[in-house]
Amino acid sequence: MLFWKVFSQVLLPILILVGFGWVLDKRSRLDLNTLIKLNIYVLVPAFIFREVVNSSLGAGFAVRVMAFTVSIQAGMFLLSALVSRFSGYERRQARALQLATMFYNSGNYGVPLMTLAFPATGPLLQVFVVLTQNICTFTVGVFLTSSATHAGWRAFLPMLRQVSLWAVATALVVRCWEVPVTEWRWLWVPVEYLHHALVGVALATLGAQLSQTRVQQNAGRLSWALGLRLLAGPLLAALLCGPFGFHGEEAVVMVVSAAFPTAVNTAMLAHEFQADSQFAAAVVFYSTLASMATVTCLIAVLRVPEVLAFF
Repeated sequence: MLFWKVFSQVLLPILILVGFGWVLDKRSRLDLNTLIKLNIYVLVPAFIFREVVNSSLGAGFAVRVMAFTVSIQAGMFLLSALVSRFSGYERRQARALQLATMFYNSGNYGVPLMTLAFPATGPLLQVFVVLTQNICTFTVGVFLTSSATHAGWRAFLPMLRQVSLWAVATALVVRCWEVPVTEWRWLWVPVEYLHHALVGVALATLGAQLSQTRVQQNAGRLSWALGLRLLAGPLLAALLCGPFGFHGEEAVVMVVSAAFPTAVNTAMLAHEFQADSQFAAAVVFYSTLASMATVTCLIAVLRVPEVLAFF
């Protein structure tokens, strides 16, 4: 029953939206470049701005969640770098593997799943995981992606053009100075509309990208990416819960969060900066499918009293 709940209420809607984008592209051949720019430069910044402005968690707790998330990303970066060196991957292949393992779908996949599985604490913690993931995606992620094709200081330039970073900075100014932006209907209503549009448009865009992408990839590369993201991620999170002071259900939520599939934004960035976008899209696709089994099994295992006592 738990497996069916998670699948029907969280994963099936995601697959339907991806399938909608796939079918629409097959029938009409959508302009993928325009869709990706709409996501990266309009919808994602609006989502981040709204989330930061409306957040209600205390600063200390929020910093702890964000530091934990960054630690997971750093650990995945090191593991994927070791795998890349061991496997003899070229620069573009190594960057694609790092993107696929470091950044996970904490937003349009993670938030609804947490609301279903852990309604008391899940959404509260997940908001700051989403914020950290988005900030890191449009800083570190952009640097890793652009550095696959640009060397030296030029690899940093694309970060300065990311609207999402300016959205975070603006939202922090709004919170610090208590600017009543929520009362400015001429601004806040469009922000709300764009915020709610992100999930549907991003997943439909992923479907269109997959429609135009050869998802058949080298089995070895895919296996490493899926194993690191879906298995090594939650294992690393379980080891870090104690040092970061997460116990009980808080620890379970953080472990499950680290088990989510590769973020949709990584495929968009790979396409935007021409960094092995076919592999990036394939990992998003296959990790989302595989997570139906891995995430559901993980939640079931973590609800066993003997396992829960470990935290």
